[in-house]
Amino acid sequence: MVKRRPVDDYLPILVLLILGFLFAAVSFVASSLLAPRKRPTAAKTAPYECGIVPTIEPPTRFPVRFYLIAMIFIIFDIEIVFLYPWAVVFHQLQSFGLVEVLVFAVVVFASFLFLISNGALTWGPAKKLERAMPSRTSSSTIARIAAGPGGPGSRPDPSGPGRIGTTDPVPPATGDPVSPAGPGRAA
Repeated sequence: MVKRRPVDDYLPILVLLILGFLFAAVSFVASSLLAPRKRPTAAKTAPYECGIVPTIEPPTRFPVRFYLIAMIFIIFDIEIVFLYPWAVVFHQLQSFGLVEVLVFAVVVFASFLFLISNGALTWGPAKKLERAMPSRTSSSTIARIAAGPGGPGSRPDPSGPGRIGTTDPVPPATGDPVSPAGPGRAA
């Protein structure tokens, strides 16, 4: 029987690390060789939002709430990864293994409670509940329509701020000349 050294068990890990570094190096070299040489234009580097031309610059500060959530996920993912080997050798570890995993779980849970208390899962200001609209009936619709422009349910006029209702003039009767500048205005 051939006697194996303990170092031989780590040889596959060393080969995996070397292959990982080689893959990263080859990826960087290939992307630099195969990438187009032209500089992108300003139109290509501008942010694209579904065809809408951006009118303002994006804010410089970026909220880190997403990263906190991702880190919480990774912490609990790692906890589960450590629980699998523990479950495999649980009978060999006996009460010592049980105490160790309980201490580990308490520390992770305490860190989770700390994150919650500091607002890591809070995504913005608290939402306030508003009363729901009253149910629509035919009588409420008639009352709303009868109120006319500027009454309940009217929308602001897009022609100017603070103006309520529509300001379109009544169209002239058939045969009346229409001034291009509008009624009552000099051309």
